[in-house]
Amino acid sequence: MKTLFVCVAMLGLMGSISAAVASPPPAYEGRRLYVSYCQLCHGPGGNGDGPLAQKLEITPADLTTTLRSRSDTILKKIITGEGRQTITGRTRHNLLSDAMPQWREVFDDAQIDALIAYLRFLSTSKHPLMEDPEVGYRLYQQYCTVCHGEEGEGDGVMTTLMKIEPTDHSSPTAMSLLSNDDMLEAIRGGRGDFMPAWDGILSRAEIEALVSYIRLLSN
Repeated sequence: MKTLFVCVAMLGLMGSISAAVASPPPAYEGRRLYVSYCQLCHGPGGNGDGPLAQKLEITPADLTTTLRSRSDTILKKIITGEGRQTITGRTRHNLLSDAMPQWREVFDDAQIDALIAYLRFLSTSKHPLMEDPEVGYRLYQQYCTVCHGEEGEGDGVMTTLMKIEPTDHSSPTAMSLLSNDDMLEAIRGGRGDFMPAWDGILSRAEIEALVSYIRLLSN
């Protein structure tokens, strides 16, 4: 037990150092924009059921379904309002609705790309976010990056020192196979010889926040 807590303390210290230079994934930044600008109409899960939806003359699009057939190029035109598109003989400033705001004066290119990354998560992920990924981001930098790497690719500084191969959290294929419960249990109870058990160190809510952040790493 003493050895575990020494290891945890060392990981926390090294994680704090790495957090100064770590950048969150695009889908993480995109979620922040979505919550601030899109959620009121499109809803927390993108289903078109936001608190303002009933006040509008039109029904906001269900982003979990309509985005699947849209390319990134088209999505950028929808978000910015740039480039008129012809649909069924009618020219409209975007593909979803004339009531869709034109965000070209609000978002820069990097923000639009980040927003699209999060919209892709909403429309493709089988696993919903459980808790606030912003909390998860801070915890990941503090405790996880030294093994799993700043971008979750399993290339943290401890991998060379300890000759380990941590899970690649950036792999959509690998992570889609793991349910939220699978990830919760792995973090809570540990896994193998080198993945420590965080139960008693992190609360249930903190572990759920970690799972949510990890989900965005693979999108």
